[in-house]
Amino acid sequence: MKNIGIIGSGISGLCAAAVLAKKGQQVQVFEKNEQPGGRMRQFEASGFTFDMGPSWYWMPDVFDRFYEQFGYSSSDFYTLKKLDPGFQIITAGGETLKIPAGWEELLALFEQVETGAADKLRAFMREAEYKYDVGVKKLVYKPGLSWLELINADTVSGVFRLQVFSSFSKHVRSYFKNEKLIALMEFPVLFLGAMPENTPALYSLMNYAGLKQGTFYPMGGFKKVIDALLHICREHGVEFKLGQEISGIEKLPGSKISLTSTHGKQTLDGLIAAADYHHVESKLLHDGDRNYNEAYWDKKTFAPSSLIFYIGLNCKLDKLEHHNLFFDADFARHAAEIYQQPQWPEDPLFYVCCPSKTDPAVAPVGKENLFVLMPIAPGLIDEPVLRESYYYKLMKRLEAYTGVAIRENIDYVKSYCVKDFIADYHSYKGNAYGLANTLIQTANLKPKIKNKHIPNFYYCGQLTVPGPGVPPSIVSGQVAATELLKKLNVNV
Repeated sequence: MKNIGIIGSGISGLCAAAVLAKKGQQVQVFEKNEQPGGRMRQFEASGFTFDMGPSWYWMPDVFDRFYEQFGYSSSDFYTLKKLDPGFQIITAGGETLKIPAGWEELLALFEQVETGAADKLRAFMREAEYKYDVGVKKLVYKPGLSWLELINADTVSGVFRLQVFSSFSKHVRSYFKNEKLIALMEFPVLFLGAMPENTPALYSLMNYAGLKQGTFYPMGGFKKVIDALLHICREHGVEFKLGQEISGIEKLPGSKISLTSTHGKQTLDGLIAAADYHHVESKLLHDGDRNYNEAYWDKKTFAPSSLIFYIGLNCKLDKLEHHNLFFDADFARHAAEIYQQPQWPEDPLFYVCCPSKTDPAVAPVGKENLFVLMPIAPGLIDEPVLRESYYYKLMKRLEAYTGVAIRENIDYVKSYCVKDFIADYHSYKGNAYGLANTLIQTANLKPKIKNKHIPNFYYCGQLTVPGPGVPPSIVSGQVAATELLKKLNVNV
């Protein structure tokens, strides 16, 4: 039995801990906050229960594939409800495009918007499903340490169909002409943190996940996922050290590692950093033990940060669905203000999650729970006066759409932005999602999961393979743990 430490109790850290503990290792998880879960934490206020981060449950097979290793399925931990409509897009003039859960209904919607689009969608999804089968079920589980990992029967025979180095934007436009349908197909890449033209067409697999598989919600909120992982970890003997921030990592003789926390020092046989990769490298390691210098990180394209408002409303909003995308402004302009000329946006797009539409447990009777998110460039100046000005802008637009005087009916409101991401997660420049999946930051081109200088030290999470998002984070923790077990000569 080896003594292994995990830095961070976000979803990738918990998955890594579970895999290691199942193989008989002694695992300790160090978490700087008093509550485990990382960005998937939850808080309660004024009778409302707010998910702090992730709100889209896609790729349910990835969750269940992980649970199955431990003899469970998602249904053992929570009720998963398929949303219908999955989401709605609000365009200029308050027009809506509601995305049905049924495939035949979705085909009919596309045909209604653009003649011939139903057949185009069938063809698009055939390719997207192929990418999903190869990408999500096989490629994402590769550690990204050698290009040889990518050479197998599926990737060699289907290299052109995978479209790893083709533009997502061009791919979508080769099928659809209507701007509403293009916006619908391009929106999932917002989760990948890059402009559609700079995102590989490989990620049309996200369209398959969101439109063909559907959008789900775990009743009780996303903390149910964290609770499931905590149950599995504790069942296998994982020890949690909450409120213990790590201040240093040192290489010791004999492949041992010294970990210094606010509660003292630990000597470990192995270590996985599920905390912010840049923070671990720049603040916890000596110069000679780092994989990358500051110039490397400064050149990378990061996914957006976010300005978030958690709002408890004392009335109902009939015009909202569970997920609402306000695409009633210029997408290209807002994207440029995130990636090309980083600045606070002039006329932003934004997203509203209203989980109380589905789950009565998250809000008192007759009230509404709102999660309002506006993507912004990471590293922006974050001041109260700016938060207040955008609160006014977003609420004004939301009021215009819903026809309800929202600001006059608020029981609770809390903002969360760049400074909070940095304070809570040591997030590089306050980014919300991790490293963008651009054409030159995909697969093996991401920061490596293995430390080059300290044996038995690996990284996982949204700044390394496979990338940002909840399912990729599940995979990331599992992959890092498997590689460490191999290094420790434990049978995997």
